[in-house]
Amino acid sequence: MISTLEEALKRIAELEDENAKLKAEIENYKGRKFAGRQKHDAIWMESYNDFAFKYEGGMTIMEIVAEGRISRRTAYRYKAYYDELSKLMQ
Repeated sequence: MISTLEEALKRIAELEDENAKLKAEIENYKGRKFAGRQKHDAIWMESYNDFAFKYEGGMTIMEIVAEGRISRRTAYRYKAYYDELSKLMQ
């Protein structure tokens, strides 16, 4: 508890310093870009694994796309990722 003017002024100075640090941190976060594809999150992995299962089962990319769950571009992106993983496994 603050009981003197000196303690109050000291506390005000501490809070102003803390406030300045937090404002600098906010400016840092404002400059970041959080948009875009979040690769390898749970939803992405589920969709990719579904694609890989079907592709390994003999379905063509166009057959997988025709089911309507992923776009053609996403299917080709998944295939590129699948090919890279296949290279690493050899």
